[in-house]
Amino acid sequence: MKRVTLIIAALVVLLIATGSIFIVDETEQVIITQFGKPVGEAINEPGIHFKLPLIQDRHTFDKRYLEWDGDPNQVPTRDKRFIWIDTYARWRITDPLLYFQRLRDERGAQSRLDDILDGESRTCVAKHDLVELVRSSNREFPGMEEQETEESDFVREITTGRDALSREILQAAQERSREYGIEILDFRFKRINYVEEVRLKVYERMISERRRIADKYRSEGQGEASKISGEKERELKAIQSEAYRRAQEIVGKADADATRIYAEAYNQSAQSREFYAFLRTMETYLETFDEQTALVLSTSSEFYRYLSRGDN
Repeated sequence: MKRVTLIIAALVVLLIATGSIFIVDETEQVIITQFGKPVGEAINEPGIHFKLPLIQDRHTFDKRYLEWDGDPNQVPTRDKRFIWIDTYARWRITDPLLYFQRLRDERGAQSRLDDILDGESRTCVAKHDLVELVRSSNREFPGMEEQETEESDFVREITTGRDALSREILQAAQERSREYGIEILDFRFKRINYVEEVRLKVYERMISERRRIADKYRSEGQGEASKISGEKERELKAIQSEAYRRAQEIVGKADADATRIYAEAYNQSAQSREFYAFLRTMETYLETFDEQTALVLSTSSEFYRYLSRGDN
């Protein structure tokens, strides 16, 4: 009987010791509650700690950076363009006691962050134009300055930009989150897009604009091609004109040389002149007569002279 009592006592002591000793990991922070109410300060130091068994409970919270991923929301901008925004943030628990009193657990914290970050995002987006949400700097857009459609406002200078808007939302959300014992470390826009109806219209405008630019380039190309063709025709005519002039000069020179040679031959002795006249007349006969030719000539004609001599 005495042994059984000792065993029971040992089990009770072991149970009490097990219920009173707990280990805090370096990634954790703990709040001790007694009958549901916090007792003492938060435990942030890792190691072995003690609590009253049975009447005290421990509540463990993560000390590391935590993730918040917002749901995509449809929001209107200041220039009345409806867009979908998808956001995310990083946060941590800075005051476990206040966090426990206000939010109890991470589920409550995520719900409160939904209210804070989604609300601040809507407020900020509604105060700015779409161009300030999609751009972060005033970089240059080559070729965009010629566009005249509604998309042309994207080339104008901005004063804020997406990064500045992210910081604005972060600052406003941090002020509201302090009362819950949490700190929002970072906030970003994960994705920004038009709603489906607007997106289709934007695509149509983009296609129309690109076609207009393509037609402009084609027109400029056709004009340049016509210019090149005109210059080619002008140069070709100039070459042909110069060639014709040179050919005529050569022909004229040849005719002059031939005339000179004929004159020189004609101015030689009477016998040579007679022989030259005879050759020229024979050539004329060859060019004039054929088997079907009939001529009526006077006996005093020069053309008949050599024919009459042939008869003699």
